Amino acid sequence: MRILSQEEISPLLADHPEWTGGAEHLTRVFTAGDFAAAIAVVNKVAAIAEDMNHHPDIDLRWATLRFRVSTHSAGGVTDLDLELARRIEAVLAAESA
Repeated sequence: MRILSQEEISPLLADHPEWTGGAEHLTRVFTAGDFAAAIAVVNKVAAIAEDMNHHPDIDLRWATLRFRVSTHSAGGVTDLDLELARRIEAVLAAESA
């Protein structure tokens, strides 16, 4: 798997400005309504990650979640991470609606 350049990552960041990062990793912070809502989001993202066999780093602090995606075996962000970020974003958008 090939690490993407900043130019290849930029469209995702432009479409989803809550995501930050570059070729090493992408990060998104999300605040849910409460702890139970945050856990529900984690469970939804976990199901996606299992289906993709690609798992983000997730940090949970009460209702605040921090997602970090990268392909550890490649040493940076790959197409798989962009897809995972898009799917996570869809979960977060649905949670915010």
